[in-house]
Amino acid sequence: MKSSIYGENVVLRPLCEEDAEFFAHWYSAPEIMFECGFYEPTTPEAERKRIRRPEGADEDWYAVTDKKTGRLLGETGLLRMWRHWRCTDMSMMIPNPDDQGKGYGAEAGRLMLERAFRHYNMNRVSVGVVKLNVPAVKYWERLGFKEEGIQEQGYLHNGEFSDFIMMRILKSEYGQDVH
Repeated sequence: MKSSIYGENVVLRPLCEEDAEFFAHWYSAPEIMFECGFYEPTTPEAERKRIRRPEGADEDWYAVTDKKTGRLLGETGLLRMWRHWRCTDMSMMIPNPDDQGKGYGAEAGRLMLERAFRHYNMNRVSVGVVKLNVPAVKYWERLGFKEEGIQEQGYLHNGEFSDFIMMRILKSEYGQDVH
C-alpha cells in the first residue's frame, strides 16, 4: 500500500471506501458537476467501485485531508501518466466552498507537483480547465501553470458552450514565480 504524503496543513492519503459518501454528495452537486465536467450525478456505490479499482501504472490518486483533524477535504491525482515521454495530467478538487480559499488546495497542489517532478521525474504536467470556471483558472495560474492553448467551444454546460483552456507547467519552471 502506498504511503501518505505530509504537508504543513494537509495530508494526502490513499483513498478508502469510507470516502465514497463524501464524493457522492459533492460530485452530484450541480456546481461541482460543472467544475469537474461530470454530466450525471454519482452514487456512493459508484464511488466505492471507483475507489476499490486498482490504480493503473498511469495514475496516482490521493484523498486530501486536514492534517490537524483528519477531515476529508477533497482529492488530487496524476492521471494519464506517459512515463516514457515524462508527461502527465493533474487533477485537484476541494469541493466544499467552506474549505476553499484557505490554502488547502494550494498546498496539496504543490505536494502533487513535487511528486510528479521529483518522484516520477516528469518533465511536464498539464491540466484542462473550463474557461467559465474562473476560480480554477486562477488557482492553476497561482501554482505556476501557463495557458498554452484553447479548445474553442470544447465544453457544453446548461446549453452554453465554453472554451476549454489547456495549461501546463514544466519541471524547469516549477518553483519560479509560484505564489
